[in-house]
Amino acid sequence: MITLSLFILLGLFIDNLPAENTRNYTLKELRNEYLQASKDEEAARRFHKKMAAFNEKQPVKLAYKASSEAVMAKYGWNPYNKLKHVKTAAAIFEEAVAMDRSHPEIRFLRFTVEHYIPRYLNLSEHIKEDKKLIIEGLKKHPKSGLSTEMAQTIKDFMLSKDHCTEAEKQEIKSIMIN
Repeated sequence: MITLSLFILLGLFIDNLPAENTRNYTLKELRNEYLQASKDEEAARRFHKKMAAFNEKQPVKLAYKASSEAVMAKYGWNPYNKLKHVKTAAAIFEEAVAMDRSHPEIRFLRFTVEHYIPRYLNLSEHIKEDKKLIIEGLKKHPKSGLSTEMAQTIKDFMLSKDHCTEAEKQEIKSIMIN
């Protein structure tokens, strides 16, 4: 009787433990880790290792998995390995987009990756489409699925450097994020 009670208690305890694959995959954490990975090679390696273990079918988090592949290309020296990471990222982005075609964060992540890929590789085919959906998502905020913090981050990024035309920048500047 005591043995049976112990098995039942142990079973309840194990059922209530978080699954290894779902721990530490909050969007807030992934956003921060991706930002760090884009600036630091060791952070990129940790982020890539973490995301390599992610096997769920959650489109936005899957886009972060794709981003973790792409960021590894930044730190590689071997052209073959760089291309391998970029192509893997592209395949994972395709899967994420297929699951949620209109989510602006997925499109933003893919845009940021494709924008920095050399054009001669012909791996930047979604830039115009993604940019259009990103701007539409910013216009729809807060009903776009973006947090206010992420919407502001996207807006700031799109206004920086050469990511948009002057006309697009004027359109983005007019969007109020609150």
